[in-house]
Order: sequence, then C-alpha cells, then structure tokens
Amino acid sequence: MIHSLFIINNSGDIFMEKHYKSVIHRNICDYFFEALAKCAKPEDIPAVISTPHHKLIVIYRKKLFFVSVVVNEVSPLFVIEILHRAVDIFEDYFNDCTEFTLKENFVIVYELLDEMLDNGFPLATESNILKELIKPPNIFRKVANMVTGDSNLSSTLPTVQLSNIPWRRQGIKYTNNEAYFDCIEEIDAIIDKNGSTIMCEVQGYIDCCVKLSGMPDLTLCFTNPRLLDDVSFHPCVRFKRWESEKILSFVPPDGNFRLISYHIESLNSVSIPIYLKHNIQFKEGSNGRFEVTFGLRPGLGKSVENVQLNAEMPKCVLNMSLTPTQGRYTFDAVKKTLVWEIGRIDPSKIPSIRGNITVSNGCSLPESNPPLHLNFQVNQFAISGIKFGRLDVYGEKYKPFKGVKYLTRAGKIQVRT
Repeated sequence: MIHSLFIINNSGDIFMEKHYKSVIHRNICDYFFEALAKCAKPEDIPAVISTPHHKLIVIYRKKLFFVSVVVNEVSPLFVIEILHRAVDIFEDYFNDCTEFTLKENFVIVYELLDEMLDNGFPLATESNILKELIKPPNIFRKVANMVTGDSNLSSTLPTVQLSNIPWRRQGIKYTNNEAYFDCIEEIDAIIDKNGSTIMCEVQGYIDCCVKLSGMPDLTLCFTNPRLLDDVSFHPCVRFKRWESEKILSFVPPDGNFRLISYHIESLNSVSIPIYLKHNIQFKEGSNGRFEVTFGLRPGLGKSVENVQLNAEMPKCVLNMSLTPTQGRYTFDAVKKTLVWEIGRIDPSKIPSIRGNITVSNGCSLPESNPPLHLNFQVNQFAISGIKFGRLDVYGEKYKPFKGVKYLTRAGKIQVRT
C-alpha cells in the first residue's frame, strides 16, 4: 500500500522520511516539486501526482506536505485518510504538528509511524491503543529516559487491542466527569455582483472532549436531525440506531475526537451573515476607483468577528491608496494582493474602505474586475440550523457536566464584482 512517506516543509526541505518496504530515493519528490511550482498557493497542490513508475498522494496540513509513495493500485481516498489520521495522532501526542515539534520528538514520530502502519498497511490508528503502546512525551519522562536509558515503548500489549471497543480502554477514572461538544460549520459560497447567492454549501463537524469515568454509553439527540443527510461517523457510533431513529448512540473514546462530519448543500434558505456593496473601476492612464462597504444581514442577532477581505488585483495595478473607516489594510505591490483586516463589525458603525487605484501606463486593462474573498466567524451560531437536543448517559450512576458550543466561519466565499 504505502511504500514510503516523505514530510516536506514550506521551504521544500525533506526533513523526515519513512520507508516501509524497499528504500525509494528522495529524487521521487522532484515530481512533487514540479507540480508545486505550477500552483499559486500550497493548498492547490494536486492530491494525486503521477510518475512513470509510482503515484504520489499528497496532503497539506499545518504548513507541511505529507507525500506518500504508492506502487500498486490503491484507493487514493484511503491513503489520504491515513495521512490525515497520522497528523491527528501527532497533534494529540505533541499538542501541535509543526516542523519543530516533529524534529523535537523525532524518535517518537518514527515509533508512531511504525505502529500505525505494518509493511505499509494500517494496523493501529486509534489514539488510545497507541498511547498504551507508546507513552506520550513529557518532561519527567524525558529526564527519566535519559537517566535510565529506557524508551517510551511499553513492554506489554494494549488491553483494548482485542476488544470490540478498541477506542476506549478499561479502568478510566476522573474526579470531575465532563462532556463538551463543539459544532463547527464552514460556509463555501459564490455570490454574484448583484449580491445573489449562486452556490452555498456547509461543511460541518462535531468535535468532542469527553472525560468520563468507567464505560459510559451515550445517546445524543438533535432537535432537527433531518438536516443531517450526508454524514460520516466515528467508528464508535452505532449506525443502525442512527438509520432507524436518527439518534447518535455510542461508547465514546477517552479525550478529544471527532464524532461526525457532515455536508449540507443547496441551502437556498440560508443567507450569508454579511453582505458587500462594491464599486471597482479601472481607467487607462488615470487613477481607478475602489469602494467596498460591509453590511450585516437583518435579524442575525450575533456579532460577526475576525472579518477580513482579500483581493488579488490585476498586474496593471501599481499601487492602491485607500482609507478604511475601521481596521487596517495592506497592499503587496509585488504579489498584487490586498488584505483588509476589519475585526469585529459593530452594527451601529458599518465599515467601509474607499480610495484610488494607480494603474500603469500602456498596460492593458483587465477584462473583468477581480473577485473578493471573505473571512469571518460567528460564535454561538450554526448557520445550517442544527441544534442539540439532549445527552443521556447510561451504564454509570454519575451525572456529568455537559457543554455545547456553536461556531460558524467562512470557508471559501467568493464575491464576484
């Protein structure tokens, strides 16, 4: 399946590699660098890159490229899921997944890659199993290992390896029993120049932090479960119960995990929380005009925060002299990118930015105006309308503390001008 794995930073340095079968020379990554050179942004790298004798399957996360080399026929989505799971495990162990943290925990990273994949095939990908095999690093354990010469590898096999609930170990005890659920939704939309929504989709997921003693059995109900149609579940969810009753029934893993991911499309009844009024003009031999005004949709009832506008201006633009009523703006004359950081929008003071565009003489004007890209987030608000009903705990006598948080943020929102 996975023959080799290369981890590459943004500078193009291969700082870590793992070979599960025969060694493949890192020159194979030249095909990856050629594909990367054709991309405007690192996120645009193709997921599958063909070479004469191999296939490269790539993901980009935490400003790192994870490049896997496969030789035989394999499902690309399966490999992509394994790579994402590896990044999630690194984040769980080291609280982050950066070049520095991976180099700092070099030995543990290789131990994890050895246990997760056996001869290139997935073996142990559950965090609870791995933590029984390889102890997470901490300062005291590092000092003890330096003195005694021991390693983080456990001398006994994990007890849950042969269990029918491999994601949760036995004998878990907490002084305070807590269960927190975060419902996070990202909006992808295209808005035409008249302000009408051409396309709108919501990518959502529910992240959990469950710290409960014993072996609890949870049921989670929604007030409007019919909204959830295209759903992906964690292995702990009983799928038949969901199919028949639209109730999530599961024995949760210990700690942080993603319970479900869902995709909702054709949201004709959903409106973007903010809207734009824009006027962009280019004039040959003289200054052009750039005007953008933000507005809040009526009846939102929530504050919109971390608002930011991005635009990639045409090559004929030399400079932009703008005056914002709120926040600050920067214009990169080399990359021709405009970034306006607004922050929180006050309903009583609508932010706007206007000014002149300096256009070079003799340069052909663009055929169309550049699109604008939006970023924002709204706390305690789910744009799809999904709401939690109730959470019940069976199999244990305690009553845990429960908490729910909603968050809506912009994914890829393009406003055509």
